[in-house]
Amino acid sequence: MCRRRFVLMLCSLLVLITQTSCWSSKEIEDLALYAGLSLDTGELTPTEQALQDQGATFPKKNKLTATIQLVPGKSVGGNENQTNNSGAPYLNVSGTSDSLLEIFRQYSLRLDRPIIGHHLKVIIVSTELVKQQKMNQIMDFVLRDNDIRPSTMVFLSQGRAAETLTSKQQNEIPAFHIRDMTHNQNRTSKVMDPVILSKLDALMHAKRSYVLQNLVTANGEVGFSGAGIIKGDTGHWVGSLNQEDTECLSWMTKEGESGIIKAYGRNKQTLIYEMKAMKSKITAKLDGSTLAFEVKMTTEGRLSESWNVDDYPSATQHVQEAEHLFKEKLEQMMQALMEKLQSDYKTDVAGFGSKLSIQKPAVWNKVKDHWDDVFSRTPVHITVELKVTDFGSFTQ
Repeated sequence: MCRRRFVLMLCSLLVLITQTSCWSSKEIEDLALYAGLSLDTGELTPTEQALQDQGATFPKKNKLTATIQLVPGKSVGGNENQTNNSGAPYLNVSGTSDSLLEIFRQYSLRLDRPIIGHHLKVIIVSTELVKQQKMNQIMDFVLRDNDIRPSTMVFLSQGRAAETLTSKQQNEIPAFHIRDMTHNQNRTSKVMDPVILSKLDALMHAKRSYVLQNLVTANGEVGFSGAGIIKGDTGHWVGSLNQEDTECLSWMTKEGESGIIKAYGRNKQTLIYEMKAMKSKITAKLDGSTLAFEVKMTTEGRLSESWNVDDYPSATQHVQEAEHLFKEKLEQMMQALMEKLQSDYKTDVAGFGSKLSIQKPAVWNKVKDHWDDVFSRTPVHITVELKVTDFGSFTQ
């Protein structure tokens, strides 16, 4: 018994001795955690201007204004550029320079704790900034910084990106709110699959054109609205897709299976088709040296709303008429999207190049260096199959 007890005590002692601690750890109370980062064209904030007037200057060019959202705001000392009520649970701090790292280091002169980006959730870049600077220039430090996780989501902003990090709602942290808005993708395909840093890095390295979800603000509220297009060979913003275009793009690329289609039936009354399933297939066709694409879209859904109240919902004639209207409307929406991609912006953000590289690799190798230009001149034929399989609940 004594021997067994001795062995047990010895094992316990060895376990305690071999336990290691994180010698380089820092207490969370000693750090300033930032959850949001916005990047705008260089414009001194009132706080920066006041500090500069008192001699707080350093050599720089005002190309970029970065705003970080510190959480919780009450734990960070100093009277900074807090754009919300005094009781807000976050604090926004801005800096302007021609180097993002330099701005981050300058924060150390104004805050009582070092900032750390382990919990950064969202990065919002203004379209005006991407017009002036290449996206890979803007994101270079972010991608190099070991503190920032590759799962951080990246968005565009139609206005000042810093405005997306403000809220009138008490106890709401805008960075978390924006991140959580992406969870509504199962309700509408107007909410895109978020582009994370690791995916953005791959897109920029491949010089492929891509889209980022747009954020808009009004009266202290922020929302998703369409998407911005970044051209692969230049890295600059070239234009935007509206909400309907974004929804069609999600359906075509299989990133979305939800959403509604609105059409107008007899007497111009509203009809609503609610999508329950969507399948899309892109096929590259080669006739001699002539390249073309076929897109086949198949969807099933519910007739969820009809303002033609005199029609019996499941009547065969009524259903066939509704299916025809919805199919026609979806075809028009898809054609409008392709017109913008091929004629207006001359960019492939729908994955046609990826399909070509898999289905016709020899052809892809010949055109990949100038694919956007080739894509803009390539015929795309779209066919739609739409079926109303459900009519909801009705009492008639």
